[in-house]
Amino acid sequence: MADEAHSGGGLEFHPLDQFEVKALFGDGPIHWYTLTNVTAWMALAVICIVLLLVVGTRKRAVVPGRTQSVAEMAYGFVYTMVEDVTGKDAVKYFPYIFTLFIFILFSNFLGLLPMSFTTTSHIAVTAVLALGVFLFITILGFVKNGPAFLKLFWVSSAPLALRPVLAIIEIVSYFVRPVSHSIRLAGNVMAGHAVLKVFAGFAQVGFLIAPFAILGVVAIYGLEVLVAFIQAYVFTILTCVYLKDALHPSH
Repeated sequence: MADEAHSGGGLEFHPLDQFEVKALFGDGPIHWYTLTNVTAWMALAVICIVLLLVVGTRKRAVVPGRTQSVAEMAYGFVYTMVEDVTGKDAVKYFPYIFTLFIFILFSNFLGLLPMSFTTTSHIAVTAVLALGVFLFITILGFVKNGPAFLKLFWVSSAPLALRPVLAIIEIVSYFVRPVSHSIRLAGNVMAGHAVLKVFAGFAQVGFLIAPFAILGVVAIYGLEVLVAFIQAYVFTILTCVYLKDALHPSH
């Protein structure tokens, strides 16, 4: 999991090499249609989701098996989140929110496998997800509320003199949402994997350092398993919060 190079008597780590996008076939330039390690692992995440939610639940039973239990637990977890945060009128949008959660979750967990590639560590992937949420929420807000959606930016509970200033702040904050939404996910995933690779590199330094480095790898790996779930949860619950703003824009 770590690369090391001895040059001039020193040990060099390259923790960001694991995030390099490479073509699956050949070494030529990468175009928008080139099959890369990113597309391969995204496709693998989709396959795993289909195996869990479609193939794993074909033989549905009153007393569920392990695969059906996992699928039902994930379904119920996100459904409860949508209903609690956004309200019952948002349940119709549950399929979209559940798709986001389960895709990010599987992408994060697959990225923890040895020799794997973490697609959610790339801002290009998370930005598309966040931009999709932003456009969906904005369009839905105007479709559902018309011009009344603009009430989202007008803080009626504030003193009249402060409302124009707060409106500007709210507008800037609204358009920054896709940026923070995407960077939060990609940054946390990338940072954790980079630290893992550094500790894995130290594990090869020497007999005295290796045990401590291995313990560090185990501890950080356990933390990354937790982070993989938390980041999927955070991305999803923020989507629910934004959806609530679209359905109920009045402050």
